[in-house]
Order: sequence, then structure tokens, then C-alpha cells
Amino acid sequence: MGRGVISCGPETDLATVAQIMAEHNVHAVVVSGLERRPDGNEQLTWGLLTALDLAAAALPGVDASDAGALASTEIVTVDLAEPLDRAIQLMAEHQLSHLVVVAGAEPVGVLSTLDIARCLAVRPL
Repeated sequence: MGRGVISCGPETDLATVAQIMAEHNVHAVVVSGLERRPDGNEQLTWGLLTALDLAAAALPGVDASDAGALASTEIVTVDLAEPLDRAIQLMAEHQLSHLVVVAGAEPVGVLSTLDIARCLAVRPL
């Protein structure tokens, strides 16, 4: 897992998201921002936007102009303390290439299938 979270706000345009991914050499960014709840209070929300999501947004008929419109908010997370085997299991079960790694309720990183391949190259199954 890359330490730290590469993120953007929900209002970030998709060209800027593409630049962020390219500059940081990542395939996913966490989209975070404040959302007003029906009771008037604000709550921090976050989702995940992958390079595949970004590529799909370039297709004709896709109406997504910013990161918030494109980010998946039904994301799968893995706790930082969980073993690598658990992360692999979650990726396989949900057919995902990225998991958000959390400590408590806060994202602290993103784990990709490439990260897992790097681990397996050093520590084969």
C-alpha cells in the first residue's frame, strides 16, 4: 500500500483528476468532502474514483463532469491491522482492483492489485 491518501474534492473536474493520477502514478484517488445532512449538520463523506471510472467517463453518453459525480461511494475497506490475506480475499470476493485502507473510520491509504503483486514477488503464496 502506498502510505498516505491521494485525494481530491468532489467538485474537482475530471481533467484535474487525470492530472493528479498521472502526477502521482496512481490508479485511484479518494474523493472527500463535506455533505449537508437533512438535519442541517455537515458530515465528511468519501468515495473512490479509479482510472477505469475515469476512462469510462470519456465514453459518449456518460454524464459526469466532476469527481463527486463519478466516485463510487459504496467502497470496500480493509483495516490497516488486517493481514494481507484478508485484503486479497476482499478483492477477490468483490472483484475489485483497489481497496481503501482505513484506521478507525479514516482512510490512510489505497491498496491495489499491483501492491499485492509486489508483496507476492517477495513472499510467494
